[in-house]
Amino acid sequence: MSYKQPDEHGYYGEFGGAFIPEMLYRNVEELRENYLKIIESASFQEEYKLLLSDYAGRPTPLYYAARLSEKYGTNVYLKREDLCHTGAHKVNNTIGQILVAERLGKKRIIAETGAGQHGVATATVCALKGLECIVYMGEKDIERQAPNVARMKMLGASVVPAKSGSKTLKDATNEAIRDWINNPNDTFYIIGSVVGPHPYPDMVARFQSVISKEIRAQLQEKTGTELPTAVLACVGGGSNAAGTFYHFLDEPSVDIIAVEAAGCGIDTHMSAAATQLGKPGVLHGSKSYLMQTADGQVEEPYSISAGLDYPGIGPMHANLFVTGRGQFLNATDKEALQAAFELAKLEGIIPALESAHALAALNKISYTKNDTVVVCLSGRGDKDMDTYMREMQNY
Repeated sequence: MSYKQPDEHGYYGEFGGAFIPEMLYRNVEELRENYLKIIESASFQEEYKLLLSDYAGRPTPLYYAARLSEKYGTNVYLKREDLCHTGAHKVNNTIGQILVAERLGKKRIIAETGAGQHGVATATVCALKGLECIVYMGEKDIERQAPNVARMKMLGASVVPAKSGSKTLKDATNEAIRDWINNPNDTFYIIGSVVGPHPYPDMVARFQSVISKEIRAQLQEKTGTELPTAVLACVGGGSNAAGTFYHFLDEPSVDIIAVEAAGCGIDTHMSAAATQLGKPGVLHGSKSYLMQTADGQVEEPYSISAGLDYPGIGPMHANLFVTGRGQFLNATDKEALQAAFELAKLEGIIPALESAHALAALNKISYTKNDTVVVCLSGRGDKDMDTYMREMQNY
């Protein structure tokens, strides 16, 4: 069994599928029938690879963090997705999806965003291709991620606030789906994570898999072997994790470690650790693990990180969790902040709060000086400077 790709119905084990309203059936089916033919075509691959290299700036470096390695007693490498154009891994996926949308003849693009990085990456490729762009973002996230809102607007996107529920990522996704239902003919929905109805989780994972493809080649060059001891990544929906894990999932010698946001602690009712607090259920078009009440209503998640306060995880990750192929840890707000300030002071790199959760897991695992641990540094910390400034005196 391969952990990388779903079966013909879009299931990773028992998770996945396409649970959609009838109004969206035609759109999702059109995408399902065509996405593999499109992305495997020579013309698509040629344009995609050219944009990844000349526009997004790939490959991103695999950096040996010497002082971090010394502190944790093992060899720590950072996959520098923070150095991608737009400041995060998100652009790997938006470049791919905008090329799919273009080949399907769509002229209007919608997206959801939490931390704003996916919104910026979507606005960026829409500007590149001259397409209309509408980004839905929770009202709360608009306030705490103001720099990214300004970037989206400068790039020509319309940013629409989601004012329902917790006014964060889940609610922005709800609004984007409503828009898609109301505008089925000319609109393409660029989903930012490995969530949503099939084929989105598979498509997004394929576009993000460039991360682990590069890691293998870079490790071979630096260490003489393609395989690390472990790969770590933060997980909200899980796109950077899917990309980081992808080409290692069928390598049993490599430890797969996902780190969720524990918020104030998993016992506080202010958390987003879906595997610890959730159970199987359906949200945003697929069956996965999600936080829900006894009667099946979605529970509001919480994290200091706007990109991780999602009440579920993607179906690929749910399958990794239940099968035991992936080890799922979690980090609190305080642990993530501590890790962020530590990286800044030890390596001169300010990470996104999302990425800081993955770094915090270095305190929770134990490897030797002969082991190699790769951490995906999924984004840079510019967008989180207001939070860091408020917390600086505590660290």
